[in-house]
Amino acid sequence: MKNGHIQSETALETITGSSSNLLSLLMDIKYLLKGKVLVANVLPVFTSFWLALYFSGERFIENLGLFLLTMIGSTLVISGALMLNNWYEVDLDKKMVRTQKRPTVTGNFSLKTVLWSGIITTIIGLVMMLFTTFEAAIYSFLGWFFYVVPYTFWTKRKYTWNTIIGSISGAFTPLIGWAVLAPANHIVPIVMFCILFIWQIPHTLAIAIKRLEDYTRAGVPMLPVVYGVDMTIRQNLIYIIALLPFPFFLITSLGWFFFIFTISLTIGWIILAMKGTRAKDVKQWAQSNLRYSLIYLILLSFVMIILTSPIMN
Repeated sequence: MKNGHIQSETALETITGSSSNLLSLLMDIKYLLKGKVLVANVLPVFTSFWLALYFSGERFIENLGLFLLTMIGSTLVISGALMLNNWYEVDLDKKMVRTQKRPTVTGNFSLKTVLWSGIITTIIGLVMMLFTTFEAAIYSFLGWFFYVVPYTFWTKRKYTWNTIIGSISGAFTPLIGWAVLAPANHIVPIVMFCILFIWQIPHTLAIAIKRLEDYTRAGVPMLPVVYGVDMTIRQNLIYIIALLPFPFFLITSLGWFFFIFTISLTIGWIILAMKGTRAKDVKQWAQSNLRYSLIYLILLSFVMIILTSPIMN
């Protein structure tokens, strides 16, 4: 009985150790792929695919295979870009508190492993996208290219407008999802491109203010580091106001409810942004601004999906 008890304990310890190692690996992958960033980029791909189904008169079940190919392929391309970003910026990440858990910093993943994983994942993702449409594959590549080359390799360390270059990359995501089913010269994906491009700038500026000490320590020329927090707060407000006109272009396509909802959501963000000019705790305000930007994107996507679902039509 004693030997059996010892063997049971050993087996339990082995299972517990394996579970712990698996959990550690999954957490490393989450930090490597910047969890929330990945989701924020994949969500517009799904949303635009769903909208393209509606406007093309296609059924989801008949395009299930194409949907899976699109979601997996685009996720791999985005993941590849994020891995290459982590590989290249490891020296900056070591100086920043918010990036200390990334496996490139902890050493859990070697830089060589991350580099090759980024390259291979990108290639597999782009090949998968080629099996959808050539146009969708081109948008996937352009999104990857702008994030890796002009943003990561060039502007991130040199210019305050690195934020704008990075925003171009993320704005391609709705074009990817739409182009899988139809040419993306439709008003809906074009407006989504514009909204996502502008949305990313105040979203990123909020992060830059919240993590000002990190960026200063690492020497990254984010707007608040170079021109100060007050200037950044004013710029943040300008970009959010710039979101106001776009719902007008989608009244015919998505209706008045979408228009009123989106305008109201944007006005709420403008009011929050204006509070930044007299905020006693700008870090807390930046956190609120960051949280609102994420809620804005999620609600906008969900409303678009709901309004074009079979239940509503």
